[in-house]
Amino acid sequence: MNRLFHVPLSPFCRKVRLVLAEKRIEVELVEERYWERDPEFLRRNPAGKVPVLKLGGRMMAESLPICEYLEETVPEPPLLPEDPDGRYEVRRLVGWFDDVFHHEVTAKLLYERVNKKVMKKGFPDSGNVKAGAKAVKYHLDYMAWLLDRRRWLAGDVMTLADFTAAAHLSCLDYISDVDWNRSETVRDWYAKIKSRPAFRSILADQVPGFPPPAHYADLDF
Repeated sequence: MNRLFHVPLSPFCRKVRLVLAEKRIEVELVEERYWERDPEFLRRNPAGKVPVLKLGGRMMAESLPICEYLEETVPEPPLLPEDPDGRYEVRRLVGWFDDVFHHEVTAKLLYERVNKKVMKKGFPDSGNVKAGAKAVKYHLDYMAWLLDRRRWLAGDVMTLADFTAAAHLSCLDYISDVDWNRSETVRDWYAKIKSRPAFRSILADQVPGFPPPAHYADLDF
């Protein structure tokens, strides 16, 4: 049985889940409390991080290498362009969201509000929360700028860049930390993404102690 060891509100896990679902690869989802550093899990990934994908007997870690492996082994539907310039732009934006957006926004909002409580590491740092709330506006504006010039974030077709951005924003949307009124363009883009069949399991996530807002699973907001 193929398995994905994951945490529901991890943008990196959600990115892999979206790619798996888009490519119609069935996996069993196994929640992993990676912060407890269980020896069995550390044997799967000595880095002690999720996601970890068990696929066809192979154990794989790190979200981007997993996604690229899936793209190469299951090429349909494609999530990376064929031309080098297009692939570069997708990878640039994947890096933007997994690095810059994650550091400036996700880690300061989601991790402070949710992860600290789940991991019993104290209370949210109000300074970090304020910084994240300020930074997310800049990133939404950048997305709006891109989408005013393109049909999708990286070009004319949906790619891994869109799934990466949506993975991060969906986690923040679960805790009501995205102002969708800031940009109609970004809101319409997200509505298209979360209407895809690949997004269904994401919208069905329920984290004990953290109920999602009413609009979270509403395809029309």
